[in-house]
Amino acid sequence: MIIIIFLVILMGSVLLGVPIAFALLLCSLAMMLELQVLDTIVLAQNMIAGADNYSLLAIPFFVLAGEVMNAGGLSQRIVELPLKLFGHRAGGLGYVAIVATVLMASLSGSAIADTAAVAALLIPMMNKAGYPLPRSAGLIASGGIIAPIIPPSIPFIVFGVAGGVSITRLFFAGIVPGLMMGAGLMLVWAWQSKRVNVELRPKATRREIVETLWGSVWALFLPVIIIGGFRLGIFTPTEAGAVAAVYAIFVSVFVYREITWRHFPEIFLAATKTVAVVMFLIAASSVTGYLMALADLPNMVIDTLSPLIETPTVLIIVIMIFVFLVGMVMDLSPNILILVPVLMPIVERAGINPVYFGVLFVVNGSIGMITPPVGNVLNVISGVAKVKFEDVVKGEFPYLLAHLVVLSLLIVFPKLVTVPLRFFIAR
Repeated sequence: MIIIIFLVILMGSVLLGVPIAFALLLCSLAMMLELQVLDTIVLAQNMIAGADNYSLLAIPFFVLAGEVMNAGGLSQRIVELPLKLFGHRAGGLGYVAIVATVLMASLSGSAIADTAAVAALLIPMMNKAGYPLPRSAGLIASGGIIAPIIPPSIPFIVFGVAGGVSITRLFFAGIVPGLMMGAGLMLVWAWQSKRVNVELRPKATRREIVETLWGSVWALFLPVIIIGGFRLGIFTPTEAGAVAAVYAIFVSVFVYREITWRHFPEIFLAATKTVAVVMFLIAASSVTGYLMALADLPNMVIDTLSPLIETPTVLIIVIMIFVFLVGMVMDLSPNILILVPVLMPIVERAGINPVYFGVLFVVNGSIGMITPPVGNVLNVISGVAKVKFEDVVKGEFPYLLAHLVVLSLLIVFPKLVTVPLRFFIAR
């Protein structure tokens, strides 16, 4: 009965347009009434305890770093480099979009922010050159969802906290799958671009390429600092977030000089709004998680899926289908916060590597961000590119299939995740 109450209130609230955090609180109050443990003090205590986690400090730091990079010119320079290298080729702007989204993914970790930044720069160019607008928008949206996979990744931080998994290991484990997703987009675009007759950009001279590369060095050095710091054990994910924020501020103010101190109130305000939404969501989900444990919901799930424990691959497939269906109507962060505490016990009992499961979960949930009927990234790209939502869906469908193929490969061949992970964490 408790499961029915939870699902009915949650889905009903979502359909009515209630923000997910408030929907979770409504679910919590309903479950408290059903379990006869209604106590507002318990609700408040769990919300505070849920947000009071040292690892979560990485989120405001990385969000701030992303805001500073977008305002301070780092994002623009990241796009300019592949533009000079590939922009003159047939279908070149498509390749530029893919490379730019992969590079941007290594800077901010936010699918929506990366998609908006790349789209704002490239959509006008692609439209002017004659690229079909829905296809261009679909390609950039499909590249934008690589951001939660390649470190630094805000969803991996949330997953690590929700599932009790090493965030550093999750970061390293996401590198190869993220690159695979980018390669899949490259293959599909290579096939599609042959059918597009567009105006080619002039080839950049060697001097222009060198100048652009030199101007991008400061921006490109940020992921090197983050990954290198993890690899050498110099700092934790939280400390990496602080380093990223300070580095982005230094480069934006003193090197590129595109922002001054008077811009920072606006930048801090934008970052604060984003962080407030995420932290309130985490706090609300903590109450739900407490009540789920009180209602013994994880053990109910284990009893239901226990026949599949002896066949981990089948279990993973069933879970991934379920996560994909939920991801079609729910954003990635609440998806993690609601499902991971329930699913992790059965995953561990089946002997599945929790880091591997985390990568599959986040890849799957990221794909949900470009899957109708909700598709938050699709809504963002639709607004930026001024294209109808249904047209963007048609344009991104081949790239959606490419991502699903990559997810299937990761399920069938777990070593695609686990073997590179052992290399990255070796001391």
